[in-house]
Amino acid sequence: MKNSEKENTRKELLNLLGELPDLNRSISHELIGVEEREKYRLESLVLDLNGIEPVPAYFLSPLNGPSPRPAILYTHSHGHEYHIGKNELLHGRSYMYSPSYAEALTERGYSVLCIDHWGFGERMGRTETEIFKEMLWNGRVMWGMMVYDSLRSLDYLSGRTDVDNERIGALGMSMGSTMSWWIAALDTRLKVCVDLCCLTDFLALIESRGLDGHGIYYYVPGLLRYFTSARINSLIAPRPHLSLNGVYDPLTPVAGLDRIEKELHDVYHEEGAPDAWQLLRYPTAHFETAAMRNKVLSFLDKWL
Repeated sequence: MKNSEKENTRKELLNLLGELPDLNRSISHELIGVEEREKYRLESLVLDLNGIEPVPAYFLSPLNGPSPRPAILYTHSHGHEYHIGKNELLHGRSYMYSPSYAEALTERGYSVLCIDHWGFGERMGRTETEIFKEMLWNGRVMWGMMVYDSLRSLDYLSGRTDVDNERIGALGMSMGSTMSWWIAALDTRLKVCVDLCCLTDFLALIESRGLDGHGIYYYVPGLLRYFTSARINSLIAPRPHLSLNGVYDPLTPVAGLDRIEKELHDVYHEEGAPDAWQLLRYPTAHFETAAMRNKVLSFLDKWL
């Protein structure tokens, strides 16, 4: 696929996400506090990304080492635990390997940004369905607004003087996995994409009757008329992309993984970057194992 064709496809994908705020509107931030922890420096922030409601965020940086540093835009998972949000970065989750990514990433020299998404963490108060319904009435799509906040978070991250904006990657588990490959598809400033346990083929999910496994936030009107999961992910090529999934995970049916793996294998070969795409499977369900964590970190070290 030529670059001009990719850009047109990105616009087509973005246009499916409902009425979004201006992607060029100015954004600002407020520093709430700074704390030096044992392994990293933690900034608590409130970002003005969308002009509708403030977005609390954490920015983590290593205590030592050169600056500017490579950075990770980390997206938290769902797990029906709305109170957690960005705190997942600091404390992990029951289905994630320990230590938390806050420690694992900063000790390897990466800075990390993570925001609370709509309805999570400090943005909790309205239910997911309430947010979805109100947005729908106003011509908005909840997933679209979440993607928007992520793209604007990337604007903030890449604008920091202590971040090497040529070395920014996306990483997430579950809902964060899906967000990582969506925003990497839409924005080439993300040089590496790593997704854990949610490279879901939409048609395979329907065939396996797994639609209720994903929250209502996930569904974009009209998406299947124009896009497959593989077509979205093809927009990441030839940039490095690692996807790790459990073969017993109902959110990622095996037939769908087979389909995506084959299509992206062909895309990356056509673009001359066969080694930059990896889809790995593990004998587990919706869970990050020690082997997965080791692969995530080694992939980031190699490509970022």
